[in-house]
Amino acid sequence: MDLFMAISLLFLCFIFFIYNSYLQKRNQNCYLLGYECYKASDDLKLDTETCGKLILRNKNLGSDQYKFLLRTMVNAGIGEETYGPRNVIDGTEETPNLSGSLSEVDDIVFGTLDKLFDNNGVSPSEIDILVITISMITSVPSLPARVINRYKMRDDVKVFNLSGMGCSASVIAVDLVHHLFKTYMNSFAVIVSSESLIPNWYRGNERSMMLPNILFRLGGCSLLLTNKSSMKHKSLMKLKLSVRFHGGASDEAYQSCTRVEDSHGYCGFSLSKSLPQAAAKAVTMNFRVLLPKTLPLRELVRYATVSFVHSKTNNNKGKTPSLNMKSGFQHFCIHPGGRAVIDAMGRSLGLNEYDLEPTRMALHRFGNTSAAGIWYVLSYMEAKKRLKKGDRILMINLGAGFKCNNCVWEVMKDAMDDVNVWKDCISRYPVKSTANTSFLEKYSWVNELEPQPNRKIEKIKN
Repeated sequence: MDLFMAISLLFLCFIFFIYNSYLQKRNQNCYLLGYECYKASDDLKLDTETCGKLILRNKNLGSDQYKFLLRTMVNAGIGEETYGPRNVIDGTEETPNLSGSLSEVDDIVFGTLDKLFDNNGVSPSEIDILVITISMITSVPSLPARVINRYKMRDDVKVFNLSGMGCSASVIAVDLVHHLFKTYMNSFAVIVSSESLIPNWYRGNERSMMLPNILFRLGGCSLLLTNKSSMKHKSLMKLKLSVRFHGGASDEAYQSCTRVEDSHGYCGFSLSKSLPQAAAKAVTMNFRVLLPKTLPLRELVRYATVSFVHSKTNNNKGKTPSLNMKSGFQHFCIHPGGRAVIDAMGRSLGLNEYDLEPTRMALHRFGNTSAAGIWYVLSYMEAKKRLKKGDRILMINLGAGFKCNNCVWEVMKDAMDDVNVWKDCISRYPVKSTANTSFLEKYSWVNELEPQPNRKIEKIKN
């Protein structure tokens, strides 16, 4: 009898352990219920005429800088309908102030959150975790505190304010929430990603610091995530894996993208010549962890076999073997950091123009919107009805540090077709060419100028 009781007790403990493990695993899932991208008003568009006026106002520029700006603007992949900060449009970029900077952030954060809560039927009081990722601005009280006050959230909401993470902050936030979900069961989480442009518009003439002015544009996004199994049927996507790499231990990687002051005291972002190498290494190191966990075994075996044969042959001048990324993923959300970034990622991953189209078009229509950029890419895929249930999406985010942070999502429903911010323009995309020919047509005469530094265009032209 005692033996029977002991066996029964052990059996019940085993059943309890299995059931508890099941509950923990079930609640560790991370589902994306919805997301909203920010679209500014039309009066903030940086078209050719507005950009020309902006350049004319900068008294620190000369003919060399004009030629550089013309060449870069034409080839950057940026279109005529991107959005700039209010002070640049109004001509007050020389005197940024805190109230204007916070107003810009409020428009993005509150504008996307209002839509996110309304469209998903979730009340702000239900939010358990709040993560804000806006790198280049600080306030007291903090930015999350502004959100909590605006929406009167609960006093036990778990708050995280990620600053200085740059363009890869969105995936970092997703990874953070995923880990928090392992502790906080049956929770809702909100992530807000954006960038503050008003206080960070560069007004000097250093080429390495002028490039961000051309690429970075106004944008942002808000995400709603949950680990509630009861919400699975309402979710858009399920997080399968996230991998982070930080190469900041390398001096070259650390200094490849920094916020500094130039010799005249103007503050801005400096992009060094070591940036491409730092980015390539970060991607390579990240993929060493990510790909063995996501690509099918047959592809890994094929790659290992072909690589071995290639290394043993005398003729190593042929094409280096590469993994077939499409064996594990159907879609690729690449950070729209610039045309050069997209081209390099396309070559290294073996992607064609169809695969790169969403990223190129997001860059053309909205510019580099920092950490929010990959969600504009995803929104383009939705608007074009590319996403089907069971598809896997690889999101690739690069950022200062230097960091490469990636995550893999599985599409949970076929009806992912919300046009979101593409509503008024998706019919015009894809465009045949992303070159800004209108800028070239209007300012091609700049290439004929003689070197005359620090003189305005209108004076030189006359």
